[in-house]
Amino acid sequence: MTPRLHVRSERRLVDGPAGRIELAIDAPAGAPAGLAFIGHPHPLYGGTLENKVAATLARAFTTVGWLAVRPNFRGVGASEGSHDHGQGETDDFLHLIGTAPQWLGEATGELPRALAGFSFGSFVAAQAAARLAPPPLHLILVGSAAGKWPMPAVAAGTLVIHGEFDETIPLAHVLEWARPQDLPVVVLPGADHFFHRRLSTLKRLVCEHVVAHGGAGGAPAQHH
Repeated sequence: MTPRLHVRSERRLVDGPAGRIELAIDAPAGAPAGLAFIGHPHPLYGGTLENKVAATLARAFTTVGWLAVRPNFRGVGASEGSHDHGQGETDDFLHLIGTAPQWLGEATGELPRALAGFSFGSFVAAQAAARLAPPPLHLILVGSAAGKWPMPAVAAGTLVIHGEFDETIPLAHVLEWARPQDLPVVVLPGADHFFHRRLSTLKRLVCEHVVAHGGAGGAPAQHH
């Protein structure tokens, strides 16, 4: 894997269902291989697009040549509206995915999509993935919100990463959600909910997954 240097970052406001949505957009050097939409943790507990795990997910995608979009959820930062317990936030996620060619350029309409999220953001990303047609090429859930919110079933190729010692969302709850789906869970030994001192490992796992299952800097591989 060759890291993409000279990432271009910007903030932007776009219109959404409940008012303006503030975005952080991180673009790799050169034409992007895909678009990743990343959800941050719970806004009522300090979650914003600046969260280190959400930012690490964005860096992972730009490293392998994807463009990463991190919205601030409703009522956070410059995003308008108020917290809607995941429902309005999912509507906003889908709105951003659907309208991306209008504010990123028409060429992006042909690119594959990835959805990712951390904690509450994993609930939003999973709900959006369940409603998105065609489904995203990648779904990556970190610190999955199982047991706290009604996480839907997800596609077999979903990457689920959880900390062994997550004190906010116990690993046992994630395994209970994953077990009926026969869904593998990648467990980082010793990691807490916020993956302190494990962010580099988290980034590596995401990069490797995207490259293995969708390529980097080129056309996506097909699922088998």
